[in-house]
Amino acid sequence: MAKMTLEELRKLRDTKKNEIKKRDLSGRDTQIVIGMGTCGIAAGGKIVLDAFLSELELRKIDNVIVTQTGCMGLCYVEPTVEVIAPDMPPVIYGKVDASVVKRIIDEHVVGKQMVSDHVFDRPSADIIKDGGKR
Repeated sequence: MAKMTLEELRKLRDTKKNEIKKRDLSGRDTQIVIGMGTCGIAAGGKIVLDAFLSELELRKIDNVIVTQTGCMGLCYVEPTVEVIAPDMPPVIYGKVDASVVKRIIDEHVVGKQMVSDHVFDRPSADIIKDGGKR
């Protein structure tokens, strides 16, 4: 491996500090958990994770923390994403891709409404019908 210059080391340090800061829970009120078990990864979980991180950074939304977990037990609808937001019930979305990521951010995180056609676990039908507000 080639030696790094002092400037390259400083740049690497700043990049890693930024990455660590993104995982800091303080000051965050919404959590997005990506299912990254074997089936989730095979179905595109890493792409979904990257899409959430990119979209949140692009929109400068900083009250959301994105984390990973293992299997959520919903292999048939992978990739799966759990969203835990204030004043809303926790919900697990399935069959998530980059376009659904944008909808989750627009409708759920910002608009406080569930993306009903992708809900696969948690809220009962009456909660989904009225938009998920509780």
